[in-house]
Formats: sequence, C-alpha cells, structure tokens
Amino acid sequence: MKRRTFRVVFQPSGRRGEIEGEKTLLDASRELGADIESLCGGKQLCGKCRVRIEEGRFDELHIRSRMSHVSEWHSSEQKFINTSEKAEGFRLACAARLRGDILAFVPEESRAARQVVRKAAREIEIKQNPVVRLYYVELSRPSLDDPLGDFERLAQKLDETYGLKSLGVDYLVLPKLPDILRKADWKVTVAVWNDQEIIWIHPGPVEEYWGLAVDIGTTTLAAYLCSLKNGKVHATESMMNPQVTYGEDVMSRITYSSTRSGEGLREMNTLIISALNDMIARAADTTGIGTRDILDMTLVGNTAMHHLLLRINPQHVGLSPFAPAIHRSMDIKARDLGIDINKSAYVHILPIEAGFVGADNVGVLICEEPYRRDEVHLVIDIGTNGELVLGNRERMIVSSCATGPALEGAQITSGMRAAPGAIERIKIDPESFELNYKVIGKNEWSQHSGPGRMGTKGICGSGIIDLLGELYRTGIVQKSGAFNRNLKTRRLRDSNDGEVEFVVAWKEETSIGKDIVVTQGDIRQIQLAKAALYAGAKLMMRRRGIKQIDRVVIAGAFGSYVDREEALIIGMIPDVAPEKIISVGNAAGDGARIALLNKEKRDEANRIARQVEYMELTIEEGFQDEFIAALQIPHALDSFHHLKGVVPDQILNQ
Repeated sequence: MKRRTFRVVFQPSGRRGEIEGEKTLLDASRELGADIESLCGGKQLCGKCRVRIEEGRFDELHIRSRMSHVSEWHSSEQKFINTSEKAEGFRLACAARLRGDILAFVPEESRAARQVVRKAAREIEIKQNPVVRLYYVELSRPSLDDPLGDFERLAQKLDETYGLKSLGVDYLVLPKLPDILRKADWKVTVAVWNDQEIIWIHPGPVEEYWGLAVDIGTTTLAAYLCSLKNGKVHATESMMNPQVTYGEDVMSRITYSSTRSGEGLREMNTLIISALNDMIARAADTTGIGTRDILDMTLVGNTAMHHLLLRINPQHVGLSPFAPAIHRSMDIKARDLGIDINKSAYVHILPIEAGFVGADNVGVLICEEPYRRDEVHLVIDIGTNGELVLGNRERMIVSSCATGPALEGAQITSGMRAAPGAIERIKIDPESFELNYKVIGKNEWSQHSGPGRMGTKGICGSGIIDLLGELYRTGIVQKSGAFNRNLKTRRLRDSNDGEVEFVVAWKEETSIGKDIVVTQGDIRQIQLAKAALYAGAKLMMRRRGIKQIDRVVIAGAFGSYVDREEALIIGMIPDVAPEKIISVGNAAGDGARIALLNKEKRDEANRIARQVEYMELTIEEGFQDEFIAALQIPHALDSFHHLKGVVPDQILNQ
C-alpha cells in the first residue's frame, strides 16, 4: 500500500514539496534542501533544529497548517523549548513527525550556515619522486619485416630507453593506442604508474602533468591540485562534508549508514563521491585543465570516512574491538570508486592505524615526522574526534578520544559552526568583566562596533576555548568550573530554567534577536572535552615513563585557530612553555600531498602505521581517575608553572 504524502513548506527559504507521512521535519528538510542545522544528526541531543509550526490557512501556498499535523510533543524537546516557546508552536524538527500539511518557519539560529573552511596548503619542502612519471619516446614504424604489436613496440622502446621492464597497460588505454601512435607519427608521451603500468598516452612531448591530494574530514573536505612535475599547488578547494546533515560526529554517521537495509551506506557514499567530484571539477577549472588530465590521487581520512568512501559497512568499527576492514594502504582505480579523474588513474588511500585512528593521522605523522626526532612530541589533531600521538624516534604511542562535539559547537547552548556571525575570539576585562569579542566575517572587535553591527549568531570552537580560559582567568568561573556567584556583574544571572548563565553578547548585538549565553551545563561540556584530551596525554606519558613534553603540535584546521595560551589556561594540554606550542594547520592534508609527490613516503606510511602503538584509553588502568582530575581548571593536582604571570596567583592557586 502506498504511503500518503503531505505538502511541506519551509520559510523563509520557500523550499517546498510532497513528503511521505511519518517522516520527521528534519528528514523533510534534507529532501527539500531547506538546510536546517542538526549537529547531533537528529538524535534530539543538540537542540539546534528548532522550527516554528505556523497555524492557519495560507491560500497563496495552497496549504492549511496545524500543530496537530505533526506528532505529539516528545519529552526530549523540553530541554530545548520552554513553555512559552512551545505555546508559540516551536518544535524540534528531528522529533516532530509529519501527519498533515505543514508550514514551518526556520529561525535564523536554526539555519545551517555555510562553514568557513580554512585549509590552505602550507609551504613545506617535499622531495619530488611521484609514483606516476612521464616518458617521451620516438618509435620505429612497423613493417612487414617488423610486424611487432603496437603495445610490445612501445614497451620495448621504454625498456631500451628508460629501463622500464615488464610493463603492463590499463585496458582503457589499449583501444586508443593504435590511433594515437599513428596520428602522432609514432612520437608519444606516456604516463607510467609505479614503473609497472601505462595509464595514459598523448601525442608528442608533454611537460606538465597533474595529481590531486584529498583530506576527507568528518566536518570538512580539502583538495589540493598539484603539478607532478614540480610539486607546486595550483588550486585548493574545500567545502563542508555533506554528510554533516546526518550527524556531526563519526558515531552518528556509522549509525545512519547501518540503517535502511544498506540504503544509509549508499546515501553516505553517494554524498562523499559527489562532493569530491565537485571539488575536482572546480580545481581543474581554476587551473584550466580537464579532470581527465589528473593522473594520480592520494587520499586520507579517519576510519569511518575511509569505509564510507569504499562502500564498506563501518558498523563494526564502532563496536568493540573496533577492528577496521583493512589496515594497509590501497591503490584502487578511480573509475571503480566513481571518482572523476583520469579513468585509468589510481587513487592511493593511506593506511589505517586502528579503529578510531585512521589514514588522516598517518598523514599527520608522515608530515610532522615525530618518529625521526629526539624531542618528545605531543601531536594533537583536533577535529570532531581528537587523535593524540606521543613520542619520538624511540617509541610512538597513539590514542583517540571524543572531543569534537563540544569544541565544535555541538551540545553548547549558543554553539555553532565556524561560519559568519560566530564569535571566534574573546577577551574579558578582569575588573569590569565586560567582553570584547570578534566574529567571523568582521574585521573589527565588538568594542569598536555599534550595536547590531557585529551580526553575532553564536560561538564556534576557538571562541569556546577562549571563553572558558577568560572566565577562569578573571575569576568568573572557579577551578571546579562553577560560576562564582559572589561576583557583581550584570552578565552573570539565572536563566528561565533556573540554571546559572553568563551573557556573552546582548540581544541588541546579535542577528538572532536574543542573548548569546554560556550556561553552567555548557561549561561542564567543555570541561568534559578538554579533560578527555588531557587524560589521554597523561596516560600516554605514563606509559612512556616521562613527566615532561618537549613540544606540543596542534594539527587540524580547527587547531590553527586555537589560542595556545587559552588552551594552556583551561588545561587542554599538559604544562609546557607557550612558545613550545605550535599550530601546523591541516597536517593531514599536507601528508596526503607528501604521499602524492613522493612515493617513498607511501612505503614509510605503511611502515609507521604498523609500528605506532595504539592505546585504547577507555580501558586503560587509571583513565577514570585521570579524567576526573582533568575536569578541574586547569587541573585538580598537576602544576602549571608556565601559567605564572598569565593567570593571577590567587586564581591559579585555588
């Protein structure tokens, strides 16, 4: 029996269409492209998908909308929608199921803003040794006395001239070979992959040729189009991972992909392949080449992204003992993956270290090379999940912990992605407790801007870290994380729900018409995230038998915008001199570039991925004790000598 459909209209976007009954309004928004924010992927945990159901008859839209046209109120909504808002018709789009025609208004704070993706390529020195090389040859013509086959003639000449023995040829190249040889008067350039296989042939001499390095992040994607001749980056493309609409974190994606009898996996795979092909087309267009001119590609990503790309069910990665389908690197024809570069080209996918430490971390390792150094490095790749690497040439340990949801804006009352309108920098005056902040998309700070000109919408990850650091440094938040109610400031107040909150921006300064706040519950979420990182680092130090780290490297696009002093103040990393904390940007993407341009690094990646020692933090003895101690700011027990003079003594010595 065919299920009944209902008419749904989303305002102010005007997106509309017929949707099957019993689907959630969030599902309807996905189908219609209404772009409703949903950091938790529809699990009724983040409260970012609030919509208002309009009551009445709307003749111009041919719709009659009623509150009774959606499912009953769900208890999970009470946390995010107060009594007066409920009376106005507010619901969570992920909880309200369609049972009639609906007109839904999406308030500005619930509209998915386009994230600012900052993944520019760094200037790094890379030894040129690509796996694909060009070879120019001039062949003798076949004759009755010399009727050798075209491919054998070509292979023989490549062997004689360049020492390339036992060459094969990709099937898609072979049908083109006879015509190209003859039209080119037997003078051609061929591309050979790994000294083994001819993957491209072109008339006459060719100088320039191209490769692509890709980083598939849980939240963002980045692609770097490089010359394989000299290693120069000619185009950088980045975008949000379109899978975010199904959840901000890895587990949400794993859960969704395992549903709907395989359809979830197909949807996830289609989304990521389409996004990659879109970036490839843009990069090629920017450079003035065709996508078929791209002859090699490397790719990194965490284990879940790796499996979704390869259409491998990631369900088992999310279950103990978290075993991936494959550890080693792979070379797969682009055409088999549906990736729109040269159809005969290979896509090299770097190896996986463990269930929750993937090829992206391997990219970071081959980029930063802590395994070649005497100093003990702590490398933290802060994304939706946090990966930590500790060690030096003697021994390397790696672990993973869930940090991203809070540090990237999820589970925070006024949290949001790093999009225009998000507060990214915060300073608090220690005497007046007044704020000065900067938002993405504006050059000036709030103190130099008139009311309403900032267009503030919420707080993103770097602003969240700044906020906790400043609240602690100025004594507004105590060591335990509790607000200091003895302070006299208009910004500290009781919320409508009776919870203590601190006003970051007054509604007159915002574009959403309400105050931007941080609650006591939000502070707790930030503490949980930073404690996970600190506890992981501490346990790894214990296993290595060391008490001091020589250098902290913060990787990841998000990590590039973390204030190192504020990160130290909140106790996100063990005590170290601030000048020993460096940000290296998208090191995973840099690692993919290195592997693209130097095939020896691919072998090195496989070797290091197996040498590094994986540590499962949740079952490590003492994890709970370390985690609880790390909840306090900066820590319950550990000293932070390098904060002396940064944080007042009476606060630091609480």
